[in-house]
Amino acid sequence: MIAIIDYGLGNVQAIANIYKRLELPCMLARQASDLAQASHVVLPGVGAFDWAMSRLEQSGMREALDDAVLQQMKPVLGICVGMQMLARRSDEGSAAGLGWIDAEVKRLDPGPADKPRQLPHMGWNDVNPLSTEGLFAGFEETPRFYFLHSYYFAPNVQDDLLAESDYGSSFACAVRHGHVHGVQFHPEKSHAWGIQLLKNFATL
Repeated sequence: MIAIIDYGLGNVQAIANIYKRLELPCMLARQASDLAQASHVVLPGVGAFDWAMSRLEQSGMREALDDAVLQQMKPVLGICVGMQMLARRSDEGSAAGLGWIDAEVKRLDPGPADKPRQLPHMGWNDVNPLSTEGLFAGFEETPRFYFLHSYYFAPNVQDDLLAESDYGSSFACAVRHGHVHGVQFHPEKSHAWGIQLLKNFATL
């Protein structure tokens, strides 16, 4: 059972619809007890880092999430701000992150003053997987995913880097530390590539 954390942020229904079309069991988890039956956890997120962390704390699921991921070792996938929440902290705010991966979240480089780069980074972009296993198994060509963000995930351990993309400079767009995974892009908005990635996560 794939538990999609529903704490008021993220495209939870779009993710659930994909899993339903794939005929994979899923549920929207709205309280701590819902996580007991989960085999996998998806943590979506949109908006500002501090606001997302605050909403998660208010949901009453934070302690159960820590237990599911850190003690029961259930695979987890953070999406967009949900990925950024896996880090220790973010330049976007002052709240502490979940700290499940040794990383910080930093602002994308806006570029030179005479040729500024548009922020947020929005739209389709190529993704370069560093591994053809796990989340990126079964991709026969360079995958493209939909992005919408102004901050990026900066892992402190190089081995945690799973895929990169480029927006003026290269940045981590997917990470993995053991059973903890994160993607900066939105698989639920990324057509066949996103469907394949979500399917792959369900088999981990």
